[in-house]
Amino acid sequence: MKTQSNEFKKRVVYQIYSSSFYDSNNDGWGDLKGITAKLDYLKDLGIGIIWLSPVFVSPMDDMGYDIADYKNINPRFGTMEDFDELLEEANKRDIKIVMDLVINHTSTEHEWFKKAIEPEENKYRDYYFIKEGKGKKHNKMPNNWQSCFTGPAWKKIDSLPGYYYMHLFCDTQADLNYYNEEVIKEVEDILRFWLDKGVYGFRCDVINKIRKSSLKDDHTRPLYFKGLKYYSNQDNMFKILTRFRTEVLDDYDTFLVGETGELNKEVGNRFLNERCLDMFFEFDHTNADKTFLPVFKGKFKTKKLVKPIFKWQKIVPWIALYLENHDQLRSVNRYGNVDKYYKESAKLLALFLLTLKGTPFIYQGEEIGMLNYEQVKYEDCKDVAAIYTTETVQKLLRFNRDRAFKIVNETINRDHARVPFAWSNSVNGGFNAGHETWLKVNDLYKKINVKDEENDSNSILNFYKKMIRFRNNDDVLKFGDFKDEYVKKNIVSYYRNYEGKIYLIVLNFSDKKAKYCNLLNVKTLISNYENEIDFNDLPPYFAGIFEVI
Repeated sequence: MKTQSNEFKKRVVYQIYSSSFYDSNNDGWGDLKGITAKLDYLKDLGIGIIWLSPVFVSPMDDMGYDIADYKNINPRFGTMEDFDELLEEANKRDIKIVMDLVINHTSTEHEWFKKAIEPEENKYRDYYFIKEGKGKKHNKMPNNWQSCFTGPAWKKIDSLPGYYYMHLFCDTQADLNYYNEEVIKEVEDILRFWLDKGVYGFRCDVINKIRKSSLKDDHTRPLYFKGLKYYSNQDNMFKILTRFRTEVLDDYDTFLVGETGELNKEVGNRFLNERCLDMFFEFDHTNADKTFLPVFKGKFKTKKLVKPIFKWQKIVPWIALYLENHDQLRSVNRYGNVDKYYKESAKLLALFLLTLKGTPFIYQGEEIGMLNYEQVKYEDCKDVAAIYTTETVQKLLRFNRDRAFKIVNETINRDHARVPFAWSNSVNGGFNAGHETWLKVNDLYKKINVKDEENDSNSILNFYKKMIRFRNNDDVLKFGDFKDEYVKKNIVSYYRNYEGKIYLIVLNFSDKKAKYCNLLNVKTLISNYENEIDFNDLPPYFAGIFEVI
């Protein structure tokens, strides 16, 4: 067993959405050489780990989360030589690379699946859930499970009349069968391949769904959320992940972060205590601006954001911290005030994220306060989940397409977070030299971009740099215990404590002045306002770190 350095506890992670970061060859798509070209920017920002969204060979039906070859680079992003160069250059700057591990399913273009559906039965048939239909004519699905993207989780196989394959996501993403020992060995081989290359670890996509329960009976009503218990957090899923650790990962200085769901205290701690994952993403806080049906937008409530985050701060020893990623709309639009207190609320969110216990994950563009599209049409939408959900809303509510998309666009359309990155106020936001981009550029690049913010000492970008620098050099924020004080209306406060040194963090999630009752003797370390702060008169969207003296 190799000694683990636990560097992931000391560093800030930056997620790069590979298609949209920087287009070095002006073909409309971000690429590996583009990422390498911007490593100095990330180093200056204070980033220690890059999470790289999928760059494997893929037909891109779900933007690379449908993998057709786990050991080769999609030509759209470059070559394996380009990837090796990225690793080498990142290593020179002491930046580690984390790959996106998508092993719940493969693309239906993967060679395993192509062989699995050949008329003549072979070993690959058992790599997937390929089942004969019910009824005399086998024209009924094996069971009534539903896809995460709405609709049935089964699709007919043309080359095998009467047979279906399971897909919990897009119908081009066939679920792997972890009852099969050969599948587990294939995944272990994939892990070794990339770790031997020098990657630091993996972000594990929908990892809590890799093991399903028995498929013999119709377990569920025809609604996805009614069936989660049958394909989420199964007991043998934990055993498989522990095996990955003992059989492969323990031979490297590495870490795993998991995209999980359907969590409670017991499940969360099992992931960590049984050495399945080093940390995980929770999703309890992501409905803070939605109604009880997440497809509908609701009024943002501070408690719905903060209380779930505080809960997980207290019940697990370490966690992945985030407000944005490639699946979430922009955080300032959701939790801040774009119209009147744009900079202040963006900086508040930065300070909040970077003062919690755990490993902070910053999503590309978050550090400059990138926002959602101001206007977007259905015809321009590239997000397959938003398209599927629009069709479902149309059918269930009998809305026309545009009305259905308007609802989905406000809460689910992931294109808002996937637009080309804004490097400057030049053509296409400096993402490339002017070629048509794979996804429509957000016109807000003219006033929200890296170049302009680098030259503004009061910018959101420079505040992120200041906060990350402070965290990188401060043991209280990196290792300190967490203790919440209270969440009262829109005022939030909590403490970080390490070896007798105590920090008080105070936030005002409101566009109104507020009073905070402070009985301690403190000194200001960092705040998002330049003037000295009166606790009896906190300005709108104030955020500050104070040392208790």
